[in-house]
Amino acid sequence: MAKLYYKEDCKREYLADKKIAIIGYGSQGHAHALNLHESGFDVCVGLYEGSKSWSIAEKAGLQVYTAKEAAEKSDIIVMLVNDEKQPAIYNESVLPSLKAGKYLMFAHGFNIHYGQIIPPEDVNVFMIAPKGPGHTVRSEYQKGQGVPCLVAVHRDYSKDTLDVALAYAQGIGGDRAGILQTTFKEETETDLFGEQAVLCGGVSELMKAGFDTLVEAGYEPESAYFECLHEMKLIIDLVNKGGLSFMRYSISDTAEYGDYTVGRRIITDDTRKEMKKVLQEIQEGEFARKWLLENKAGRPYFMSRRRMESEHLLEKTGKKLRAMMPWYNKEKE
Repeated sequence: MAKLYYKEDCKREYLADKKIAIIGYGSQGHAHALNLHESGFDVCVGLYEGSKSWSIAEKAGLQVYTAKEAAEKSDIIVMLVNDEKQPAIYNESVLPSLKAGKYLMFAHGFNIHYGQIIPPEDVNVFMIAPKGPGHTVRSEYQKGQGVPCLVAVHRDYSKDTLDVALAYAQGIGGDRAGILQTTFKEETETDLFGEQAVLCGGVSELMKAGFDTLVEAGYEPESAYFECLHEMKLIIDLVNKGGLSFMRYSISDTAEYGDYTVGRRIITDDTRKEMKKVLQEIQEGEFARKWLLENKAGRPYFMSRRRMESEHLLEKTGKKLRAMMPWYNKEKE
């Protein structure tokens, strides 16, 4: 079983004399920077000149520099911009400042695992990957709680990289929930697989298929939306709280019986075979190659599908229904 670390394993003194540069101030970037700042660590933010996040970070009480200046001033450089943008920013703004003994941190192993970023041999490289969106990393920290994190060391030039990583994880609240030791390879491949086959690709298509089936059979889109999308959160909250057993305990016996009798008719042996194929494509680098080429070509397929999906009846129905639920945050509407 992989090792789990908690508060007693994390020693903040490993960050006491180090300055941390957070490159990027998006979902993860703002959470890491603010949590570390409020934990009492010396942190700054690195952005491009003209970034709309510049004034936002300054108003939050953070030091802000260009990415190159932040990297030069810091002992630990944290890459928290999108995967596809990291190599260019790394080569232009980070690599020139990577002196022997510095630390380079990632929240996802993609660019290291697939060789898009190859740091110098005398630089420490580690990963702290919170298992949740940045806004949850922030909100849980503010509650005095935390989001579980993964920790991995890719290169340990200074022989203290794991200790530095654990101190960093503590700074963002990860020690409150548990820090699981892994590798860049395992984190990257399992994360991509989970996103594609289950959490995003799998669940999105399952909900759309259920919605379409009901609407095509003559049922109202609003009823289909509630049954196949809205209630998904209620079920997942139960699973998150106590696993599948607690979810099944909480639902009706009728629903539980339907779970046992129909689930494998939907997720068939062919589905499981396709999942194995998806995993193989990730392991062999085929998905990474396609995604990198998609970005080099200007994202034609990506942008086309994003537009098509936004026009689906399911999305239009959901927007209308959520407008009647004032307790929902309307930022994305």
